[in-house]
Amino acid sequence: MRLRNIPGARETIAESEFVIHNEEEYKGKWKEVFGNDNPIHLEIGTGKGSFIMESARRNPDINYIGIEKYSSVLLRALEKMEEEEPRLTNLVFIRMDAEYIENVFEKDEIDNIFLNFSDPWPKERTAKRRLTSDRFLKRYTNIMKKSGRVTFKTDNIDLFNYSVETAKECNWNILVETRDLHKSEYNEGNIMTEYEKKFSQLGNKINMMIISQPENE
Repeated sequence: MRLRNIPGARETIAESEFVIHNEEEYKGKWKEVFGNDNPIHLEIGTGKGSFIMESARRNPDINYIGIEKYSSVLLRALEKMEEEEPRLTNLVFIRMDAEYIENVFEKDEIDNIFLNFSDPWPKERTAKRRLTSDRFLKRYTNIMKKSGRVTFKTDNIDLFNYSVETAKECNWNILVETRDLHKSEYNEGNIMTEYEKKFSQLGNKINMMIISQPENE
């Protein structure tokens, strides 16, 4: 899907109080950013922000960081943040490519990770760019606490099957696996993203898995 370039998006993001700039300087210091010792949850590919903003509203005792690499998309999340009353003090954004998360977060700094409707990168030659590839699972291991969980949702069954198999091959523990989330026991408390609402209305089933790190890592 080709994203529309929005003039001035980068400039607006650079000036936003809701965006952390020079993010590598905060590696190992994210609790200082929030001013507390609350758990930190990371959403990679935060899109227009619906999921992470609702998560922050429901869980004021959890800190949230949303990563988005596309300026035109992140701009929409920032517009929502500007309208939010009262202000969400437990949520910040970073405009960056997830490939570099190890430069931004220290080992054991992140409690949980959310991957919602990630780009499927369907061609075999681009498989390493999938956020559930073995390369990314290793990156998550290097920043997430041992007790942490990675929650992944998608309507793309091929990507989901790939993700489940990759998790197994990398010896991650599959705690939850469902190919029809909205009709499963795991739907209680589920926060839908923009894509999730859209795809559900089209009749697409939503797949979800929750995984934890291998014991011997």
